[in-house]
Amino acid sequence: MELLKLNWSGLLLVVLLMMANWWVESVKWRFLVRDVERVPPWRAFAATIAGTSVGFVSINRTGEFIGRVLFLEPEHRIAGGFATTLGSIAQFVVTLTFGGLGLLVLTLADRPLPWPGGWFSWALASLTAFATAVGLLWYLFPGMLRQHLLLLPFLHRFERASAILVRFRNDRLWSVLFLSGVRYALFTSQFILLLHLFTAEVDLSDALPGVPLIYLITTLIPSVMLTELGVRGSVAVAVLSPLGGAVTSILLATTCLWLINVALPACVGSVVLLVARIRIRNKEE
Repeated sequence: MELLKLNWSGLLLVVLLMMANWWVESVKWRFLVRDVERVPPWRAFAATIAGTSVGFVSINRTGEFIGRVLFLEPEHRIAGGFATTLGSIAQFVVTLTFGGLGLLVLTLADRPLPWPGGWFSWALASLTAFATAVGLLWYLFPGMLRQHLLLLPFLHRFERASAILVRFRNDRLWSVLFLSGVRYALFTSQFILLLHLFTAEVDLSDALPGVPLIYLITTLIPSVMLTELGVRGSVAVAVLSPLGGAVTSILLATTCLWLINVALPACVGSVVLLVARIRIRNKEE
């Protein structure tokens, strides 16, 4: 009974961390669209949750911004989409940074990895470092990002809306990057806690670099809807089982994390998005 109580208490903590995670993301989004439109905290949170429902059916949840910008005024949605892109890049840079560090720690400690030979680890680390540098340049110099985006023919007509990117000051960019780091710490803590709750038998010294490596690999693999769960589970087992983790426990922890962090918000977000669309339609009529 004591173990059961401990598990339920731990699961409740994981759910609370999920809510904190999406609240931080909503604060980050408010920062990003502040020059486009002033969004109240409650509406920013609703927009963030609504975005998860669209992201659920898009590759690697890249479509989350579509659900969010629907909560902006129609004339602000395109500019809001460009501003939201910076938040995605910030989160991507954080994921690459900590994933690369986790890979380096495991490689230098000579811990077993899913692939044979150290050359692949160093190749992946080099590729990750390069992608991180490019992402960081785009993020810290959004004017450069705008120029590169406008090279795409179908974005030429949005040249005026994309001007929002050149209005970001360094202090706000660093604040958003910090919030992305806070989010990363929250969902990394969730995964490590679930591994403990399901007795995955992975030492904390291995889990701390191993979980970021899992996030790094899953970010690089295209996935959508239920295939995302399969990819996450396969990668988690591939990374953690050589480190002594129990396969069943790893799969349980991965599935539970996906249900709490992705499926549950997506279900709630679909309802929020439906209500928002009905209100928008009634307003237009």
